[in-house]
Amino acid sequence: MSYGLSGFLLQWAVSSFSLWIASYLFSGIRFADGGSLLVAALLLGVVNALVRPLLILLTLPLTLLTLGTFLLVINAMMLLLVSWLVRGFSVSGFWTALFASLFISFMGSVLTATLDRQVNVSIHRGPPDSRPGDWL
Repeated sequence: MSYGLSGFLLQWAVSSFSLWIASYLFSGIRFADGGSLLVAALLLGVVNALVRPLLILLTLPLTLLTLGTFLLVINAMMLLLVSWLVRGFSVSGFWTALFASLFISFMGSVLTATLDRQVNVSIHRGPPDSRPGDWL
């Protein structure tokens, strides 16, 4: 995925879509309106970029002891933190946050990989009316 403004907006859209689908699949996740969904997706990206690495570093011994499964707990805590910070977004409890964070991570990864692959294919294919090696 590219790291320009378009890459950021695409990643935000993927996160928003994943959260929206999760709110339909998990009854414990609710959004008051579309604005709270967009803010929650944006803040989830910020929290995952800034707070999550710090928590991973602080809980490294526990993560190693549990062979990495404690990272699932950290993901759930990030979703709960965002629900605590964003008005109009609620998560009913830890287990809902745990399973929803698993779904959101999986859905986001699949969508990002699919979109990234389609962008790469369209870039490397070349103009539609050209022969291989005939770029000018």
